Amino acid sequence: MAVIKLVQTRSKLYKMQFLKDNLTAYAFLGPNILGFLTFTLLPVLASLVLAFAEWDILTAPKFVGFANFWTLLQDKLFWKYFSNTIYFMLGIPVGMAVSLILALLMNNKLKGIVIFRTVYFLPVVSSMIAVALLWRWIYNPDFGLLNSFLRWIGIINPPQWLSSKIWAKPAIMIMWVWKGAGYNMLLYLAALQGIPQQLYEAASIDGASAWQRFWHITLPMLGPTNFFIVIMGIIGGFQTFGEIYVMTGGGPAGSTTTIVYYIYNNAFQWFKMGYASSIAWFLFIIIFIATLLQWKYAGQKVEYSVG
Repeated sequence: MAVIKLVQTRSKLYKMQFLKDNLTAYAFLGPNILGFLTFTLLPVLASLVLAFAEWDILTAPKFVGFANFWTLLQDKLFWKYFSNTIYFMLGIPVGMAVSLILALLMNNKLKGIVIFRTVYFLPVVSSMIAVALLWRWIYNPDFGLLNSFLRWIGIINPPQWLSSKIWAKPAIMIMWVWKGAGYNMLLYLAALQGIPQQLYEAASIDGASAWQRFWHITLPMLGPTNFFIVIMGIIGGFQTFGEIYVMTGGGPAGSTTTIVYYIYNNAFQWFKMGYASSIAWFLFIIIFIATLLQWKYAGQKVEYSVG
């Protein structure tokens, strides 16, 4: 009987301790869960409901079924801005190439190399708004640094950059590459330092040149990093907004307007909340499908290795 009572007492103590631990864990998780419900889940569910309604904020929502989505498919402006968004994502491979070159340079064991790594990473931790304002000044056609330099080397009529339909998108892409190069550089640097040196030593003994070692060892071993950067680049590219808002306001003549900026205009400029929600959900579907396709076809070709 004494043994049974002891077991029962220990069982009760264990349950009380288990309950106490759970309550402590939920107390710590509570603010995060509450924030997620308030600022993420509920707005997402509300936007899903609004996607099937017509609402201008001032009057009660009116259910319209799939009318918003049908209007979207026939909206020429939407497809124009969709093509603008795809155009901006052409900067992803350029940014990857720049980041890889920087990582290869930063992978050398030189005195003071940490300082250079920090300098190249500074744009990443800088505010997007601050960076966009800086580059807006650089691109100023009258007294910006870039055009001043171009005039100094003999180019009399340099581009108008942000006010030109031809140059506005490339100008923003250059800023975009500059802003994100440091982050991808660190990813590549970590991947480069994880490649076994024995592979390079064996290749050198076999007479492989530096280019052959890079092409047949470095690039294949960087597969997981490339895969991650491409997926995150596509997701981020579809959500481009801040730099457009600050630098061009979607102009000139809508040449830099992206899907997210079009969502912003419909929701907060023209108060078409239902239509803006339908565009947002259509964008979600596009990103989801693009990620699945990338995972299915490109992910199968990724080579993983254990150092």
